[in-house]
Amino acid sequence: MTRRTLLLAAAAVALSTAALAQGDNTLRIIVPYAPGGSSDRVARIVGDKLGAKLGVSVVVENKTGAGGRLALQQAKGAPASQNLLVLANPATMVVAPLVFKDNGYDPDKDFQPVSHVSDYEFGIAVSTSVPVKELGHLLAWLRANPGQANFGVPATGSLPHFFALMTGEKAQIQAQVVGYRGSGPLLTDLIGGQVPVALDTLDTLLPQHDAGKLRVLASSALQRSPFAQQVPTFKEAGLDLVATGWNAFFAPASMPADRVARLGAAIREVMQDADTRRKFHDSKVVPVASTPAQTSAMLKAYRAQWAPVVQKSGYQP
Repeated sequence: MTRRTLLLAAAAVALSTAALAQGDNTLRIIVPYAPGGSSDRVARIVGDKLGAKLGVSVVVENKTGAGGRLALQQAKGAPASQNLLVLANPATMVVAPLVFKDNGYDPDKDFQPVSHVSDYEFGIAVSTSVPVKELGHLLAWLRANPGQANFGVPATGSLPHFFALMTGEKAQIQAQVVGYRGSGPLLTDLIGGQVPVALDTLDTLLPQHDAGKLRVLASSALQRSPFAQQVPTFKEAGLDLVATGWNAFFAPASMPADRVARLGAAIREVMQDADTRRKFHDSKVVPVASTPAQTSAMLKAYRAQWAPVVQKSGYQP
């Protein structure tokens, strides 16, 4: 790195701190889901690093309800003086506007992209009380026991929700989707045997899989996950399904553009930090460093990919 690059980076961080100081010198990060899930872990890793870099207090707040929409409904009206970011995902920025007639917020008019920070894939898991160890065995068991085809997902209207519907359609099973208020409650019920099958982000499922408390049968990316080489993909297991998701920071539309740019620069530096990347890998999430413009382009491309899938599903809240 050249001396000029170092000076520019230092200046960007200094300007970020100055911009935050114009507000209340506290940065609030809103997570639309319960503690313990993928979004929550990402927010806390980045928040810790961001607070140290900017010299401000960072508070992570979990605001659950309405499949993540409640948090965005409350955050959209934040005044320009407030330093607030929302860690959103496809459920709130892509799916909800397509399926809810009165969504309560407009993702384009009420929010602005700041930084795409992670990519993830999905997994399907069963309780250890379910007598199967392979996806093909699970599908055969569900066909023989249709009353057990209850698929738990971390939130209604989430991407795992639609992936569950797609899984049921491909497998020719009438899946009943059971929505939870986050991954934590879902895993509690899956491990306890209250719900036999769960679809969630792979990083959320793997720690409990490694501990022997549940069994992950397949993952949703095109290739096997680097975090779970022993787990086959859906395609390898016989179902032609591929899907991935992401987490990205968004700011209310009221936040001045210069502050958005400066926060984006600070987050991008955090995401390039070796310790941050190690913590993401330890959490089994792929780290991403992205500008606001790149985040906006990613969101546009993702909508083009997933809007037809959501509309074809015929899902009604």
